[in-house]
Amino acid sequence: MKVKAYVELARPFTLLAPSVGFLSGGVVAWMARRPEGLSGAAATLEVLLGALAAACLNAASNAINQIYDLEIDRINKPKRPLPSGALSLGEAWVFTVVAYVFTFALAALVNLDFLGIVAVTTFITYAYSGPPFRTKRFGILANVTIAIPRGCLLVVAGWSAVASPADLEPWLLGTVMGLYILGAATTKDFSDMEGDQKYGCITLPIRYGIRASAWMIAPFFVLPFLVLAALAGMGRLSGNPLFLIGLGLALSAWGAFIAYLILRRPEDLAVEANHVSWKHMYLLMLVAQMGMAIAYLL
Repeated sequence: MKVKAYVELARPFTLLAPSVGFLSGGVVAWMARRPEGLSGAAATLEVLLGALAAACLNAASNAINQIYDLEIDRINKPKRPLPSGALSLGEAWVFTVVAYVFTFALAALVNLDFLGIVAVTTFITYAYSGPPFRTKRFGILANVTIAIPRGCLLVVAGWSAVASPADLEPWLLGTVMGLYILGAATTKDFSDMEGDQKYGCITLPIRYGIRASAWMIAPFFVLPFLVLAALAGMGRLSGNPLFLIGLGLALSAWGAFIAYLILRRPEDLAVEANHVSWKHMYLLMLVAQMGMAIAYLL
């Protein structure tokens, strides 16, 4: 039972996106730059170690979020390991520290650039949940502190395992993913409104209402991928331009469908624990990450 509780604390389904995103960033960097002095075997090892580090960091941030959200989760998610009593706070802290130790150890095995990105990401993900920052209290700032590490920096981190993160290209790709997550991050707030409001987390749905918030985030399911297509069309990306343009247009169409699912009955987001749009949002993110890698392999 303890093992199951620790697995639930890590929220394993959420670990897939950072791993795939990191692998994608590494593939993109290798195909775009092919750095001298780095063999294919060495690059593969560094990217795999980095992907594992990304998953460990996400598990740690999931755990620390649940530690600081314990009272909120007693209302919103009482079956989670901490509010249900399956794990104690002490056990959750031990898990968190161990996950962070593994993260930094793996990052150090990759290179200093990646280690630095991990340090910045750790700070931002802590700031989202922990005192004295706890940015999740402040509406759009909460979205920004989710979008930067889980969107923009994830692509740059994968790139850094193989090539220099000072290059502009990974930041352009990271901005596309960051903009998408900037809007998508709000969708989890609709069903959490009761606990969030009681404990002072003024999310977008609480500040502006359900319907207005749904309209505010809808463009972020479409526009980022139109930006991807535009960047490819302008020759700013090294991947296959026709594939990237097609990918961007296809993802924007998929995003428009997700926006439709949200906007047709936005009030359902506040009452359904697993709204139909959420699966589409997660799958779209994975397809976008894999699609970018394929574009550079071509």
